[in-house]
Amino acid sequence: MYTPINQYIERLESISFDVDQLNQAVNDLIKIRPFENDAPKPGMLKSNAICLNYDAKELDEWFGGNIRGKYWTKPDSSFEEMEREPYIDESRYTLFNPKLDNSYFKFVYEKISDFFEIGRCRVIKMPPRTTLSWHRDPEKRIHIAIKTNYGARMFIEHTGYHIPADGNIYLTDNTKYHTAINGGEEDRIHLVATVLGTK
Repeated sequence: MYTPINQYIERLESISFDVDQLNQAVNDLIKIRPFENDAPKPGMLKSNAICLNYDAKELDEWFGGNIRGKYWTKPDSSFEEMEREPYIDESRYTLFNPKLDNSYFKFVYEKISDFFEIGRCRVIKMPPRTTLSWHRDPEKRIHIAIKTNYGARMFIEHTGYHIPADGNIYLTDNTKYHTAINGGEEDRIHLVATVLGTK
């Protein structure tokens, strides 16, 4: 059962997760696989994502964290839509990283998979005072806020919303133009999964 937050975001009411355990899982995760961009430099563009699942064809089970995937944007004053990045077949991301089998993320991943067919499932960090481009993606997304602050917002089309760190699953329509901002002074960390279908 879903509760509409607005026309682009819904909250799943059937299940929720323990936020303290999610935060501990992040702390344990970054001991073995740190975020790549902990000290960003101007003009540097790296992934702040750690993938929890991977494609069997990949030689490194962490590789999915380095892939942004296909999206569309309107980057300049022409307002012309442009395609960025190669297409990623999300359906290939079927293997959970065995290095995380004893983590709370394994429990979360399996519970999410009871409700959704998912592609890449990533822990994504937005550093303070940063934003994403205005863009749209090929699929919808699941968001579970792990760490957030009052200045962290997601805007889809003309609607903004602060996704709280309350343990709930929020389904966001990323096929519409959107962005995320972290206007606070602490990291914003979400678990984000690509939605390929519902069960």
